[in-house]
Amino acid sequence: MPEYPDIEVYIESLERHFSGTVLNRVRVQSISLLRTFDPPLDAVHGKMVQGFRRMGKRIVWVMEDELFVVLHLMVSGRLRMKEPGVTIPKKSGAAAFDFEHASLLLTEASTKKRASLQVMRGEEALARVDPGGIEIFEVGVDDFGKALTGVAHTVKRALTDAHLFSGIGNAYSDEILHRAKVSPFKRTATLNEDEVAAIFDATRQVLDQYTDALRQEVADGFPDKVTAFREDMIVHGKFGEECPVCGSPIQRIVYASNETNYCAGCQTGGKILADRSLSRLLKDDYPRRLEDLEG
Repeated sequence: MPEYPDIEVYIESLERHFSGTVLNRVRVQSISLLRTFDPPLDAVHGKMVQGFRRMGKRIVWVMEDELFVVLHLMVSGRLRMKEPGVTIPKKSGAAAFDFEHASLLLTEASTKKRASLQVMRGEEALARVDPGGIEIFEVGVDDFGKALTGVAHTVKRALTDAHLFSGIGNAYSDEILHRAKVSPFKRTATLNEDEVAAIFDATRQVLDQYTDALRQEVADGFPDKVTAFREDMIVHGKFGEECPVCGSPIQRIVYASNETNYCAGCQTGGKILADRSLSRLLKDDYPRRLEDLEG
């Protein structure tokens, strides 16, 4: 799922290529995409795009006449800048936003179509779909700590809760917690001041680092290779590879359609966290510590 760095760079590119131009029409192919009916979709046809903004992991199009188009890419939604009037692919295509100089194609690679498109009128209506998570670069460590420790969650779940923090998802939370040297399953209520400060600093550093890296890759173009797995990530998507910090093999916990990646050497004092399905299968043979893997 595109997260803070991806959405920020998407918005910068959208501003560069489409702000101040007229949206001629929106062609919707995926019947599950459009989630609102009033105002109707054609209310934005022929309207000028005044700008774009991020709301959590959503991309908000600011249109004339106090209209907003809210686009949530979810897991596999991606935007691609194409020639005007591009044909929407039958299998992966969800919609096309047509401008005079180009069309913005929305695709969804997964068979589960989860991306959403909403048309709203007025700031009050827009606020109702805002999950309300705090912006990490707009708060200090004290407010960050209150949000993080004010709920009974694991620290991984808290960081990825859109009602607590804006724009952080599965991939970058792995990287943040590795940099902070905190276990993803540590309970938020047990975090001390030093751990909160480490997570706060790591969150800012990781999001800033990857946003800058994506920005340099895209340059004046449009981001065509948005992915949850980046080669320069340390733990996310690196199961079984050596941690470049301590040399321990990266561990993985799989649950539902998500996974958590971490380094036992850097984050859990050598303890391997239980994977429910795997530990149930291996029982007493399931490794509890790094030395068990070596054995």
